[in-house]
Amino acid sequence: MTVGQIAGLIAALAVVALVALLAVPLLKLGGVLDQLRTAVRDLDDSTVPILEELKGTVTVTNDEIAKIGDVTTDVHTVSEHVTEISSRTNELSKVFTETVGTPMVKVAGLAHGIRQAGAAQRAGRLGRRARRNS
Repeated sequence: MTVGQIAGLIAALAVVALVALLAVPLLKLGGVLDQLRTAVRDLDDSTVPILEELKGTVTVTNDEIAKIGDVTTDVHTVSEHVTEISSRTNELSKVFTETVGTPMVKVAGLAHGIRQAGAAQRAGRLGRRARRNS
């Protein structure tokens, strides 16, 4: 064997050793890629049902939001009606007070005055009788 053949043999052995050293990481990388492919497939299989369920939930939520909008409109309408009833009740109270309440207060005051005058007059007579008898 010549020096060139020995050098070629050493170079060939070096290349074989290099290929052997690189084969191990390549095989491990292939295993990692297989696991990654499996994980992506599992993720896809589990994501589709979740997205379908989410779609249903969003649909139901949108329906409920629409119902809340209707309720809010109804509450606003009821609030306007209550405000109108309140103002009409206030006006009715004023009318009642002016037509019935004020005259009743005057009649009650007059009756009270008459009672006090009658009581004072009776007390005055009793006082005069007592003086006359003594």
